[in-house]
Amino acid sequence: MSCWMPGCPALSMCRGLAALPITCLERAKDLKTRLGILLHKPELGHKTGSSSKLQLGSRRRDSSREVLEWRESFDQLLKSKSGVNAFHTFLKTEFSEENLDFWLACEDFKKTRSKTKLASKANRIFEEFVQSEAPREVNIDHETREITRKNLSGATSACFNEAQAKTRTLMEKDSYPRFLKSASYQDMSRQAASRGTSKRSHT
Repeated sequence: MSCWMPGCPALSMCRGLAALPITCLERAKDLKTRLGILLHKPELGHKTGSSSKLQLGSRRRDSSREVLEWRESFDQLLKSKSGVNAFHTFLKTEFSEENLDFWLACEDFKKTRSKTKLASKANRIFEEFVQSEAPREVNIDHETREITRKNLSGATSACFNEAQAKTRTLMEKDSYPRFLKSASYQDMSRQAASRGTSKRSHT
C-alpha cells in the first residue's frame, strides 16, 4: 500500500520501518518464514501425540503385568516399587507397617559406605525398631534382639541381617498372604487382568 497524502498512516508506518536497522527487518522476515513452515506442518503435533499415547499404553501394560507378578512370590512384590507402596498401605490397615519400614531401613543401611554414618545409622535403627519398648518395635525374639545389640559395638553393613531376615519371614508367612486376599489387591489384580484380556482381544 502506498499513499502520498500528508499524515497518511501507511506513509508513517513505512517511514518507521525504513528507520529500523536492516538486521531487524531480516530477522522479522526469517521469523515469519519459520512460523509459516510450522503452521503448515500439523502432522508434527499429531506424531508427538501418537508417541505419547504409545508410551502411556506401554506403561499401563507394564504396570498390569507387575501387579499380577506380585502374587508369584514375596520377592517379586519387594522388587516392585509400586508393590512395596501397595503392601505398605495394606500394612497400615493392620497397624504393622513398622515391619516393612524396618526392612526398608535395613536395605538402605546396607548401602551406607561411611563408617561414621554406618555407626550412627545403626544406633538410630536399633533405637527406633529393635530395642525393647522401641517406638516402632518389630516382632522379633529376645535372642535375635540381643545378637543385634552386640553387633552394634562394631557396626558393619551386616549387623541387622538376622533381625531383618526374621522380620521378612514374618511378613512373608503372615502379612503377605493376607495382602493377596485383601479387597484392595483383588481389585488391582482384576483390573490388571482385564487390561491384559483387552490387549489380547485387540491384537
